[in-house]
Amino acid sequence: MIQRSDFPEGFLFGTATSAYQIEGHAKGGAGLTHWDSFAATPGNVVRAEHGQLACDHYHRFEQDLDLVAAAGFDTYRFSTSWARVMPEGRGPVNQEGLDFYDRLTDAMLERGLKPAATLYHWEMPSALEDQGGWRNRDIAHWFGDFTDVIMGRIGDRMFSVAPINEPWCVGWLSHFEGAHAPGLRDIRATARAMHHVLCAHGTAIARMRSLGMTNLGAVCNFEFANPADDSAESAAAAGRYDAIYNRFFMGGIFHKSYPDLVLEGLEPHLPKGWDSDFDLIGAPVDWCGINYYTRSNIAAKDGAWPNVQAVEGPLEKTQMGWEIYPDGLYEFIMRTHREYTKGLPIYVTENGMANDDPIVSGCITDDARIAYIEAHLQAAMRAIKDGAPLMGYYIWSLLDNYEWALGYEKRFGLVHVDFDTLERRPKKSFETLKGWIER
Repeated sequence: MIQRSDFPEGFLFGTATSAYQIEGHAKGGAGLTHWDSFAATPGNVVRAEHGQLACDHYHRFEQDLDLVAAAGFDTYRFSTSWARVMPEGRGPVNQEGLDFYDRLTDAMLERGLKPAATLYHWEMPSALEDQGGWRNRDIAHWFGDFTDVIMGRIGDRMFSVAPINEPWCVGWLSHFEGAHAPGLRDIRATARAMHHVLCAHGTAIARMRSLGMTNLGAVCNFEFANPADDSAESAAAAGRYDAIYNRFFMGGIFHKSYPDLVLEGLEPHLPKGWDSDFDLIGAPVDWCGINYYTRSNIAAKDGAWPNVQAVEGPLEKTQMGWEIYPDGLYEFIMRTHREYTKGLPIYVTENGMANDDPIVSGCITDDARIAYIEAHLQAAMRAIKDGAPLMGYYIWSLLDNYEWALGYEKRFGLVHVDFDTLERRPKKSFETLKGWIER
């Protein structure tokens, strides 16, 4: 059984959400985003579901923060919506949007919660997408201006801030695989988006430093690349997959360089002068966040670079079809410490599972989620014992919510949401974690 005393003094337990997935984007004067148009395009999202209402957190945030506090969490990781604050992405500010994040921040502090903000969690204002979005180098400056506006209002009360959540999803998944907005499948767009995301990260760090802010970090997502078999071809494919997914963004931020295994495919498509941006990209940060869920079993395939494919693996899987592999979290914590951050505080900023959570006699008994979280917390403890400066762990997610292209059918929450009535109902995992944290 997990106990708070198993972890170092000051270790933080938290839970996480994101703006578009819970707030209800049609409320409060928010502008359109590329997710609104992506969801409205047939075939992109399950049942063409969207985030216009989501969990209506915009009106119910007090109730939701009561749940965070009731579980005993120390900190709450949330994101801000660029289009809620600046509906066109540039220019006029929506004061109602700023007021919302101001009230949200004060409500966290009133409950004794440390506010941990993410500036961008995937919802690009449509007006900026029309100008190329992440493909346009000017996006770094536009993002810096947004940073000035939102953090000029709430930055004085933040415990921590990271500019961009999961840059692999923003760059690769959305521009190469086309699975997320804007839904492109173009290697030139991908190379530029991946580079410009990092330029925007560095610009935001610099803008927040100029506001006198501290405890600024970077949050990347990681997926363990397991060779599908013992062949040299699969080993090479897994190496390329690892470089693209796990090493490109970390290399830019912490080494001021990109891996050769990625440059062999992307370098011809990177913008002119890309290698002169590393001082901006590599602006010093105060901590690093690891988002981790699963591993992929990687094999080689014929065709164009990167010549990789994921194949079915043997391990138990979540509702997403993702293999449950806690050792991967240990490996990434240790790799991050040894190869990149070298002493900086590390946080697990997302970890959790989707589960088919049926209501039986009024209860949601999600034992699989409890076992998943316990196994990953055990992996985190092992990393701490082996010398990693792991300082906190955030569970994804507080609420069942809008799971992007998968609509509302995949449930990651500690709290069940009825998407017809919007009733919140804590699951067994919520009560179990409360017991662990209280001990």
